[in-house]
Amino acid sequence: MKLIIIGIQGAGKSTQGNLLSEKFNIPYLSSGHVFRQMCKEHRWIKEILASGKLVPDKTVLKIIADYLNKPEYESGYILDGFPRTVMQAKEFKNGVEKVIFLDVSDKEALWRISGRTSERDDETLAAIRKRIELFHKETKPVIEYYKKQGKLLMVDGEKNIDDVFAEIKSGLAL
Repeated sequence: MKLIIIGIQGAGKSTQGNLLSEKFNIPYLSSGHVFRQMCKEHRWIKEILASGKLVPDKTVLKIIADYLNKPEYESGYILDGFPRTVMQAKEFKNGVEKVIFLDVSDKEALWRISGRTSERDDETLAAIRKRIELFHKETKPVIEYYKKQGKLLMVDGEKNIDDVFAEIKSGLAL
C-alpha cells in the first residue's frame, strides 16, 4: 500500500500516519522529519525551513525518491508532507494508490500548534503563518490534482483522533 497524507501544519498527519503504520505494518516517512535531520548538515535547508518557505521542487523530489528507493519502502509506505506543489505531484513516479487529505481549518491548526511545546526553528509564529499561506497557495492545487485522478480521500481532520482514523480506514475500505 502506497499512501500520502496531506494537510495543513497541525492537521494530525504524523498522528494518523503513525497509526496507519502500526495498524498495517507499513513504514511511515515524514518529509518534515527528513528535512529537519538534513538541517544538521545543510545550513541552507535550515534557513529555508526557519523562514517558512519550501525547499525547491527538484531537491525535494530527489531526496524523497532516494529515501523511497531504500528496501524498507519496497512493499509500501505512508508519506507525510509530500508532495507540496503540483510540479512535485506530477513528477513523483512511485505508484501512489491513495492520497488522504486531513481537512482542518486555519484556526484549528493554529490552535493545535500553539498547544505544542517545541524547540523547532520552523514552528515560530511567523514560520507557521508563512506555511499556512504556502499551503493554500501551493498545496491546495495538489489536492485538486489528486481529486481529478480519483485518488483523493478527504477526511474531516477536526474530529477526535479515533474518529479520524476510523474515517480513513473506512475510506480506504480496510
